[in-house]
Amino acid sequence: MPILEFFKAIILGIIEGITEWLPISSTGHMILFNSFWPMDPALYRGKKAFIDLFLVVIQLGAILAVMVLYRHKLNPFSRRKTSEQKKGTWNLWFKVFIGSIPCGIVGVLFEKTIKTNLFNAQVVAAMLIIYGVLFIVIENMRKKPRLQSTDAITYQVAFFIGLFECLSLIPGTSRSGSTILGAILLGCARPAAAEFSFFLAIPAMIVASLKDVYDYFKVWGAGFSAMEAGVLLLGMAVAFIVSIFAVKGLMKFVRKHDFKAFGWYRIALGAAVILLSFTPILKVTA
Repeated sequence: MPILEFFKAIILGIIEGITEWLPISSTGHMILFNSFWPMDPALYRGKKAFIDLFLVVIQLGAILAVMVLYRHKLNPFSRRKTSEQKKGTWNLWFKVFIGSIPCGIVGVLFEKTIKTNLFNAQVVAAMLIIYGVLFIVIENMRKKPRLQSTDAITYQVAFFIGLFECLSLIPGTSRSGSTILGAILLGCARPAAAEFSFFLAIPAMIVASLKDVYDYFKVWGAGFSAMEAGVLLLGMAVAFIVSIFAVKGLMKFVRKHDFKAFGWYRIALGAAVILLSFTPILKVTA
């Protein structure tokens, strides 16, 4: 029934809004949800391609939340900023640009290879567990951070964080997980690591969404049905609202706690994916 698809869009929007920003892998959670209650291609003119597009484009709702929450910090044209503050904002955007280069290059060169060979439950489970263990180990070994804010992050550090972002192309790794982990290893305080991870997501998610829309229209022609447009807009709206709370909650959490709780959660989720992969329940690839 169409009404159930709108309900699924709401649930997927909630999943996206939470898991996009927490270092716990949105892909892993999407796999579990789609395994138990997949969207029905028959309701989208028989096109599974629309469902794949939906799962990517709802990210725009999530990224809009970051742009709204950090609108003052990210706006180099704000009249409330001094010339020095505007210069600092431009420097931040240049760092984001530098940090986005590695993943952009690797993504263009290896996107098809990665989607063909790595988008499966086994890879997702392995990455969930491996990075879960790394979060726990690195937090236990962690020394006092030297970079307390995003302003203190240098261009060199931004580039190396971007190299860590390349790891997120492997499903189950988590884009926020790889960039936050990389930033911590490079000496960033947890709040600075989380914030810079948010900002790095802006170009990555916008470009990925627009590319998928272009590829979709190139194959299927322009235009969505009323059903498709409604489901897509609803998922984006829910992802936006939930992301507002998720981003605020994560920033509040990391000011007082470490990331080990997320590490244990990833391990548990990875184990669940492995167990389900041996049952008829888990039929959907990542």
